[in-house]
Amino acid sequence: MTTTPIADQVAQLNEAMAAQAPAEVLEEFRSEQAGLGAAGVPSGVAEAGTLLPDAELLDAHGDATTLMRTLAGRPAVIVFYRGAWCPYCNVALRTYQRELSAELEARGVALIAVSPQKPDGSLTVTETNQLTYAVLSDPGNRIGRALGIVTRPGEAVRRVQQAGGLDLTEVNADSTADIVMPTVALVDPAGVLRWIDVHPNYTMRTEPAQVLAAVKEHLV
Repeated sequence: MTTTPIADQVAQLNEAMAAQAPAEVLEEFRSEQAGLGAAGVPSGVAEAGTLLPDAELLDAHGDATTLMRTLAGRPAVIVFYRGAWCPYCNVALRTYQRELSAELEARGVALIAVSPQKPDGSLTVTETNQLTYAVLSDPGNRIGRALGIVTRPGEAVRRVQQAGGLDLTEVNADSTADIVMPTVALVDPAGVLRWIDVHPNYTMRTEPAQVLAAVKEHLV
């Protein structure tokens, strides 16, 4: 396992971005991050015992599947991320591949990543980060809404994103700007939520050691 926590990798990423991006762009993102952190976890986030919907999902090749079909009778760690366009998401997904995938497989626990983006974004994430676990699209954020983790960027940030070539309504499968707060959820084979960790500030993520500790306590 790597000795570099996701938080440290994020700090390095922020330093690199600070050296490249215009100051006014960085200020918009920092302001948004501060506001999200101050607001904290929404009051409506699902609690343990919530049954997730067996949502219609799409795999990275655009083929239809469902949550239960993907679980295939296994408990699972489900990672909700914003999209292939999010550098913080890529850091987390790569780290989970490196530090969690084999460990979870040995325990009979599935690792699944879910976002609201179109399947081609899922394929990009899979190939870029050499992921071996399932990467799925949740059009309309059915699972995200059941968990209470759906949000969207403010108008100022959306204008900055669009100026940089990112229009969420074009990359998302439902043509909206709705995304999810970075979240790790543990579900049992029946799709019942057993543990959840939500990060409103999207630069922060659940560390692999936290995930493994939760798996040992709540799943196996």
